[in-house]
Amino acid sequence: MAQQSRTPIVNRKVPARAAALISFGCLLAVLTCVATAQAQTFSVLYTLNGTTSGNYPTNGLISDRQGNLYGTAYGGGIVGCNGVGCGLVFKLSRHGSGWIYTILYRFAGLTDGANPDAPLAIGPDGSLYGTTFLGGNQSCPFGGCGTVFKLSPPPNICPTISCEWRKTTLYEFTGGADGQYPLGQLTFDRAGSGSLYGTASAANVLGQTDGSVFELTHSGGSWTFNLLYAFPGGTSGAPLGGVTFDNQGNLWGVQTWGGAENCGDPSIGDACGSIYKLSPSPSGWTETNVFAFNASIGGGPTGTLVADPSGNFYGTLCCNGPAGSGGVFKFVPSTGEFNLIYANPGNPDNSSGPYGGVVMDPAGNLYAADNADGPFHCSPYGCGFIFELSPANGYWYFTNLHNFTGGSDGGVPAGPLALDAEGNVYGGNLDNVIFQITP
Repeated sequence: MAQQSRTPIVNRKVPARAAALISFGCLLAVLTCVATAQAQTFSVLYTLNGTTSGNYPTNGLISDRQGNLYGTAYGGGIVGCNGVGCGLVFKLSRHGSGWIYTILYRFAGLTDGANPDAPLAIGPDGSLYGTTFLGGNQSCPFGGCGTVFKLSPPPNICPTISCEWRKTTLYEFTGGADGQYPLGQLTFDRAGSGSLYGTASAANVLGQTDGSVFELTHSGGSWTFNLLYAFPGGTSGAPLGGVTFDNQGNLWGVQTWGGAENCGDPSIGDACGSIYKLSPSPSGWTETNVFAFNASIGGGPTGTLVADPSGNFYGTLCCNGPAGSGGVFKFVPSTGEFNLIYANPGNPDNSSGPYGGVVMDPAGNLYAADNADGPFHCSPYGCGFIFELSPANGYWYFTNLHNFTGGSDGGVPAGPLALDAEGNVYGGNLDNVIFQITP
């Protein structure tokens, strides 16, 4: 692959809740500050067949300490679930110079759960925890209200590489105050007790914008669901990502749409979304709308916020913004300062940009996926790309790690990406390609 350029992106600061315009006064410096980066190597690890081995592995990957990768495919697997297939959970493990793809579980639909649409989480017990968008309680439209599940390795040594893991359903959403249609990654508590925290989007094709934040506590072999907060709807928005703890025990998350600021973009429900905080107290949890996005800085935040060692949060915006199609932001909770650290160059119709959140390596570099137009084809504006943002001397340096072509490498990637100890980057795209990028 050809060498890529590293371009410094101006750190643009916006006070919390302000609808300030972004200044481009420093952009002239970008033209004269280009450094050379080392070439990257792109590899296809596995291509799903779209049916029995899964379809749409675009929910993000995670990596364990041994370097194994885990992910979900929204469709494929068992036939059914409105003809899409009910989805599955898979593992990719190194074998010599190659990789072995193993299906850990196939969802059967109905009460078993269907169509996982969020990244997995690895628990302290080594089990995998996740959600299905549909299935479970059948009182909701489209095939169920969604579930929370746990996958555990087989109790005995597996004689083949194809032994499926044991699934336990921890909770079935009802579509009431508890919400429906979970889309965010689960988060474990900081105390090590094994409690899980997550969100239910309650978002459907009719534009419903209620949602919830919940806790699942584990005691004596059973799990108890606790509703921490139910968003009232209207301008409150829908949480389409998970939650993140800060050092004070507060939970932080984003709402992809909703809020008072209008982006004029039907793809994100017109309203631009917001950053919210949930604070615990003896009488319950209190929600605060901390920052409202607007069209001038971008809207449609997705994924789970990532915290650096100083407690600052980072995330992605899919749409609008000063350059056209969202970008990557930094938010400082202690001061309320908002920084747009990368503005996506954009498409003429303000179509999708960075999606699914960022991942951070130990050096503070950020990695994200831009899915271009999508979601079911490569648009006139490209098939998407993977990029890195590196901080240095008050700037963020942009490196394009790979442009997808829609050929054997596929197209339309989504985050969150996964990193291993060697700094390799992993992800999946809508054309069923699971890939690796070696810096």
